[in-house]
This record gives sequence, C-alpha cells and structure tokens, in this order.
Amino acid sequence: MKNQSKAYLFAFIAIFFWSTVGSAFKLSLRSVSFLQLLFFASFVSLVVLGCILLFQKKIKLLRQYGTQGLGYSAILGLLNPFGYYVVLLKAYDLLPAQEAVALNYIWPVTLVILSIPILKQPIHLRNVLAILISFAGTVVVATHGKFSSIHLSNTLGVVLALSSSLIWASFWIFNVKDKRDEVVKLFLNFVFGFIYIAIANLIFSEIKIPDQNGIIGVIYIGFFEMGITFVVWLKALQRSETTARITNLIYISPFLSLIFVNTVVGEKIIPSTIAGLTLLVTGILMQQYFSALDKRKNSILSQENGHV
Repeated sequence: MKNQSKAYLFAFIAIFFWSTVGSAFKLSLRSVSFLQLLFFASFVSLVVLGCILLFQKKIKLLRQYGTQGLGYSAILGLLNPFGYYVVLLKAYDLLPAQEAVALNYIWPVTLVILSIPILKQPIHLRNVLAILISFAGTVVVATHGKFSSIHLSNTLGVVLALSSSLIWASFWIFNVKDKRDEVVKLFLNFVFGFIYIAIANLIFSEIKIPDQNGIIGVIYIGFFEMGITFVVWLKALQRSETTARITNLIYISPFLSLIFVNTVVGEKIIPSTIAGLTLLVTGILMQQYFSALDKRKNSILSQENGHV
C-alpha cells in the first residue's frame, strides 16, 4: 500500500541510523580489532535477520531455493558482508572517520562505471562530466585540498575506502539480477558471509569476547548497520509513490554522518572534507538527473511511436 508520509518516516529512520554507523565503527575499533568487530556484528545481524524472517513468515521461502540459489548466495556473501566490510572496516581503522565516510560514498559513481561493461549501458558526455565532478570530490577529500603538495593521510586507507565502493557496486549489480525475496537473500548472504568471516578470524586473528564498549558497538552495528535498518529502508521504498522521492534522500546521510563524527567521535571536520563531499554528491545527483531525463525522453519517443 502506497503511503508517502510513512515512506518518508521509514526513510528518515533508516538514514538516521546509517548516519551514525561511521561513528560507531570508529568508536568500536578502539576496543576491538576490525575482524573481531565484523565477526560479532555479522552474528548479531544474522540473528536479527533470522527473527525478521520468522516474524514475516518467510522461513518457508528458504526451502524453495535449490543448490543454484545457495551457490549464488555463497558468491554474494563473499562480496557482502565479507569482502565489503573487511575492506571498509580496515579503512576506518586506518583513516579519520570523516575521510572514510566521504570516500565510501563514491560507490554510486562506481556503480555507473561498472554498469557500462556489465549491463551494457551507454554513457554520454554529460554523464562523464558528472563522474569527473564526483572524482574531483574524492581527490579533494583524500588530499585535504592540498594539490600543490599531495600527501594522503594514509595511502592504504584511502585505497581501501575507494575499493570498498567497488565491492559494494559489484554486489549491487549482481544483487539486482537476483529476483529472490530481498530479506531472504540478505539472510542467506550473511549465512555464507559469517562462515567466511569466522574462517578469516581463525586464520588471521582470534575469536574472543570484546570488552563492554566493544560489545555495545558490535550489537549496535549488527542491529542497525547490517540488520533491521535495511528492512526499514525496503519498507520506505515499498510505500513510496516513486523510488526517486526516497532514494535521493540517502545523500543527506554523509553530511549527517559528519555531524556525528564531530560530536560523538570528537574529530574536527576540516573544510576540504565538506567541499569534497559536496562535489562528490553533486556529481551523483547530476548523474541521476541525466538518467531521469533519458528515461523521460525514451518514454515520450515510445508513446509517439505507438501513435504512428
């Protein structure tokens, strides 16, 4: 049932919690290693998603997916939660939270670039301009706006933050092709992802119960970053009259995140971060505007051809 008021309510709840996660990552990493954080947070998320499936009476859907479906979930689980969060959390471990937040938001641009060869989508000169504006924003954030003497705060951290967007965009493309129920897909992805994460901890780290601060952090991240917030966002999309009314709101999140990074983590937000993030989001919104124009143009041409 479409209800735009409820759609906005669900969207703002999701955006609020997603905006706090960067700060939660940074604070939790003071108490627990990034692999241990991912292990416990993904376990919490797995429990949360399992409870949601029970509540929505979708457990029976798990039996409908055969070996092929499970194999696909095994691949997607390798991308997300395993690959994406391993890379992202290590980036947060190495970088100031404001840099990691801003650089991670290049993923919509990466998605467009990957869609060209994978989904065979054409690209126009104006789209290239929008992409270049977004990339200019990432350069401003990564270099702190000091172009004369380029110096990255942590080269590996910057590379990892940008790489996380590549992994997320790849996951998004393959996930779109998967027509199974969204919550069921996410649960199965986390089943396999949790297995990969557990193996990584046994090989490269250890599994031990975090201290009190670490426990609060992993529960919060598992619940709000990886678990229920995704379902709340889905509800917003389902109740919205158009997806555009909701999806464009997500770009409030990085700016709201900077407020939490400043007030909760205690980082001073430097002007280059705000300037770079503004450029990045401007390029993304331009890209979406051009895509909407193309769709409208194609719709008009289809209607005209239908009348011929």
